[in-house]
Amino acid sequence: MILYHGSNVVVSEPRLIVQNRFLDFGYGFYTTTNKTQAIGFAEKVTKRRKEGEKSVSIYELDESNAFAECSVLRFDHPDEVWLDFVSENRSGNYSGENFDFIFGPVANDDVYTTFTLYTAGVLTKEQTVEALKVKKLYNQLVLTSEKALSYLRFVGTVSKEEL
Repeated sequence: MILYHGSNVVVSEPRLIVQNRFLDFGYGFYTTTNKTQAIGFAEKVTKRRKEGEKSVSIYELDESNAFAECSVLRFDHPDEVWLDFVSENRSGNYSGENFDFIFGPVANDDVYTTFTLYTAGVLTKEQTVEALKVKKLYNQLVLTSEKALSYLRFVGTVSKEEL
């Protein structure tokens, strides 16, 4: 499996760093299988941090070994269980089981309004899931442990021409 990580720096040696905000799947090193998504994230991070330059690091992951030897939580589509999990993580209230890998849809900026309406109680869980089904959701694979990171191999960066 090829994975991408967008940032304002090249990340040749991924580490688990405490975040200054609550993210979809909680604490971890966020990657995606979608190069375009990673490029977009690199642009956002570089603008937000006002330093460095946009960069997309590329990794290989032997998922057959990694997923067999580690704990994995997988969401194949945005359903009610995914919505609860993301809501709890984004609010900083997740207290459930920990996993080495978490895979599933990204609740990105395109779905932020829908998500906000849900957390404000304007939309029901069912209405929110239905609304998310028509959105184009990309994926994310989050590595949440040193064990998970040990399966990740840095192979380079996306060329400047592609950025």
